[in-house]
Amino acid sequence: MMRRSKFSFHVIVVTAAIAYIYLSTVFVYIDQSFGLGSSPGMLNASVYTLLAVMCIFCYRRAIYTDPGRVPGTFVPDVEDSDNQIHEIKRKGGDLRYCQKCSHYKPPRSHHCRLCNRCVLRMDHHCVWINNCVGHANYKIFFVFVFYAVIACIYSLVLLIGSLTADSWKDSENSEDSLRILYVISGLLLVPLSLALGFFLGWHTYLVIHNKTTIEYHEGVRAMWLAEKGGEIYLHPYDIGVYENLTMILGPNILCWFCPMSGHLDSGLCFPTRYDNLIGTSTSP
Repeated sequence: MMRRSKFSFHVIVVTAAIAYIYLSTVFVYIDQSFGLGSSPGMLNASVYTLLAVMCIFCYRRAIYTDPGRVPGTFVPDVEDSDNQIHEIKRKGGDLRYCQKCSHYKPPRSHHCRLCNRCVLRMDHHCVWINNCVGHANYKIFFVFVFYAVIACIYSLVLLIGSLTADSWKDSENSEDSLRILYVISGLLLVPLSLALGFFLGWHTYLVIHNKTTIEYHEGVRAMWLAEKGGEIYLHPYDIGVYENLTMILGPNILCWFCPMSGHLDSGLCFPTRYDNLIGTSTSP
């Protein structure tokens, strides 16, 4: 599902950063290191252009893809034998109900005050895409961060490599202008590579454990309460590393880093680690 979205300041900043990094990488670092007319230069330029296209395509899809809307008619079926795990409120033990949207909340859904609605399997609201990251666009967002990390590190390597080139040292004027460009690029690429690398590592951890950012923080509190009561807390939606990966990235490994999410279901219910145990205990 696609939605219309106006550009925000943060989206313009990201778009400008992508354009700047791409143009400086191809027309300065690669040109200075290999020459755009040479075979190595054309190869590197082609590879980096492909990376830039993937970044732009993923970024656009992350912005315009609806993260997942809760149907207004949704009502949890407490008697459904295929879905015997239901999330309840901490206080009172009632089924989760959104007072602002006036409907029940499916498992793993949360209300976003910025989007002013509930989002299926909500991870967080990202100002950099001016959209929530949820059930329908989480994979797209993850793949975008993956390609962005590769592009930033690739550009940084080419930047460092071009510093050893002698072609720009012949002209004093070009040396001064390039020095400014290299300083700006270094100040942009180094922290960006570190920040995005950390962010990718964090979301890789979440994917492997089938958690959202919200569920991670809720799990920390649940783990503390469980240990306090002498029990062990296990994340209910962690069904195994491979199963977690295929649930989020898709069953076809070759398509894990394609920004497509056709494998997703409705997002109204999810398998849990207790499903087999429940089925075994209820079987004759």
